[in-house]
Amino acid sequence: MQIAKVRGTVVSTQKDPSLRGVKLLLLQMVDEEGHVLPEYEVAADTVGAGVDEWVLISRNGAARQVLGNEQRPLDAAVVAIIDTIYVEDRLIYSKKEQYR
Repeated sequence: MQIAKVRGTVVSTQKDPSLRGVKLLLLQMVDEEGHVLPEYEVAADTVGAGVDEWVLISRNGAARQVLGNEQRPLDAAVVAIIDTIYVEDRLIYSKKEQYR
């Protein structure tokens, strides 16, 4: 799993039929210090995440372990919206502090 920040949505009118109704998000990866990286990925949203939220993503086969995704051609799925991240007793991210 990896931490990412939601940067936007991806809309596609033509897609594999198994992806109909699946919300796709554009994510920017985040490192262990909370810095955004110059890496982006598109992931299926299974939890209702929004722009600027920090999320946890599963990749590859783990992305297809999410209920309902077993037969979808997915490489990544958002599986959680992050509330806080602590590293060695330091607060790296707080959703509460972000929206103050």
